[in-house]
Amino acid sequence: MQEPVTSEAETAEPEATRRAAGVTESARANRGWWDRNADEYQTDHGTFLGDDRFVWCPEGLDEVEAELLGPPEELKGKDVLEIGAGAAQCARWLTAQGARPVALDLSHRQLQHALRIGSPFPLVCADAAALPFADGSFDLACSAYGALPFVADPRLVLREVRRVLRPGGRFVFSVTHPLRWAFPDEPGPEGLTVSASYFDRTPYVEQDDEGRAVYVEHHRTLGDRVRDVVTSGFRLVDLVEPEWPDWNTSEWGGWSPLRGHLIPGTAVFVCERD
Repeated sequence: MQEPVTSEAETAEPEATRRAAGVTESARANRGWWDRNADEYQTDHGTFLGDDRFVWCPEGLDEVEAELLGPPEELKGKDVLEIGAGAAQCARWLTAQGARPVALDLSHRQLQHALRIGSPFPLVCADAAALPFADGSFDLACSAYGALPFVADPRLVLREVRRVLRPGGRFVFSVTHPLRWAFPDEPGPEGLTVSASYFDRTPYVEQDDEGRAVYVEHHRTLGDRVRDVVTSGFRLVDLVEPEWPDWNTSEWGGWSPLRGHLIPGTAVFVCERD
């Protein structure tokens, strides 16, 4: 595979700050970040995710047990869109259930990893806020930490997902639990003390020496997320806050057994289109 090209500015340590970042700047920054960091991400987390498992979050919630998209036996023959697919582990699991997935990601490099592992389904490199599919193309859509945490206006994504779903279609997505934004992103005891306002929606931005964003993450409160879902034309049928299981001893960034047993780390929204 061809290695992604990085400039001298991109290799310098970025400055972390909180500032405004719009739709275009966020998309540009995150496409570049994931292209540059896809190799490291798959090296660090590929074993935990597996090649063909459907894991919703660092807690290890597995679709085999959760059945948030529905019973596995009912997935056969369903057209499913995976958004923010990365190396398409979830789409690979869906294929094994007899579904017909399409794996979409903003990052070309992430999709190269999907090709490396094996892709018996279409791979699409596109922005989730402008899905290149006709209305009513899919029965189901899913996103495990894909797209939603990184876009300036999540309603753009939600409306696009609703557009490409057939009536009665389900969309399930997981994001960092909004409560986590009030705490430092640290796995140890220092990550258990509130350090910021939960209500401060200023984006987290990493920027280069010239002030250009190279990574952006956006905070929405739990109420914001619910309103985004409902105003985009979905019905919220479940909100899952996975508890940290005793078997999971791994750390993943700010996720750890210590924090996971005390405060939620993930929110999974189960939505349906009427």
